[in-house]
Amino acid sequence: MNDPSRRQEITDIAALKLLAHPLRHRIEQELRRGPVNSTTLARALGVSTGLASYHLRELAKHGFVEEVPELAHGRERWWRHVPMDRRFPRWSEQSPEMRAVFDEMNRGFFLSDLEELNRFERERGELGAWADAFPFSRGSIRVNLDELLEFFEAYIALLYRYNRPEEDTPSDARTVLTRFFAIPASEPPATEEERRDEPGD
Repeated sequence: MNDPSRRQEITDIAALKLLAHPLRHRIEQELRRGPVNSTTLARALGVSTGLASYHLRELAKHGFVEEVPELAHGRERWWRHVPMDRRFPRWSEQSPEMRAVFDEMNRGFFLSDLEELNRFERERGELGAWADAFPFSRGSIRVNLDELLEFFEAYIALLYRYNRPEEDTPSDARTVLTRFFAIPASEPPATEEERRDEPGD
């Protein structure tokens, strides 16, 4: 989980393209488990050490990962995830190029989430009590745009509430993937009576 005290708005198209890279998401998942070096990361992802090292350096250029000097041995470099509240410009503030990259990144995230859901369904019978760990809700709310943004910030605050330091986390806790997205519903067409009540030209 990101750090609410460190907010980073990503406006650099190069940084956004890096985040949209399919391998980047897998690297981030590994880094969230703890520090890695290029060798351990390459082994976990099934890629070459050179490719793993390249992506780690690129991520570091934009502040997404950082070195762990206390773990370094000789020329061996270790890296860790940098917790941060990452934000992106609103759609209306994005350039056409940024929108294209952002859409590509979201498609990759949705595909990855679907893979995680399929994995969970396959393994559910072996999870014991955690087989019930699938709270699910589909709902709707009537809000204006400002209220929707307020709702989103309240959701983020709730995530931070349960993203506790390791020493404050129960010993039987495990990582649970959470997702939130909101889509404005299509408005029903105006009735004939409502059209009659509209002011004339």
